[in-house]
Amino acid sequence: MNDFLNVLTHGRRLQGAVKDLTIAELEDVQQKLNAILQKKKAKEEKLQQEEKERLASAEKIHSQMKAMGVNFEDLQKLNAVKGTTGKPKKKRPVKYQIKDNQGELHSWTGIGRMPKVFKEALEKGKKLENFSI
Repeated sequence: MNDFLNVLTHGRRLQGAVKDLTIAELEDVQQKLNAILQKKKAKEEKLQQEEKERLASAEKIHSQMKAMGVNFEDLQKLNAVKGTTGKPKKKRPVKYQIKDNQGELHSWTGIGRMPKVFKEALEKGKKLENFSI
């Protein structure tokens, strides 16, 4: 792709690349490039218009905040008090527990990768049901 761009953006290379094309073929290429250019311009104008509207909305909100005596720090305090807006996650219930050789208690919900302590016990011939709570 880089070679294509080098040819396309360099006058002499482009001229050498298209020297065997007919006038009709060159006009067809020109029309396709013009269509691409128009689409790109329209997209850029749309993005600029959306940015203007977004800034206008922000300015409107800012003026309303000034009128009400609210500043940015107040919003930050509100956000800090609120904390996270998502639902609190429920902890999954523990399904299995095992004590290792050091007397440490290990728990596992049965979801995700099996802890090494459980793997080692299963390799020694014990069954997972033996560790059910």
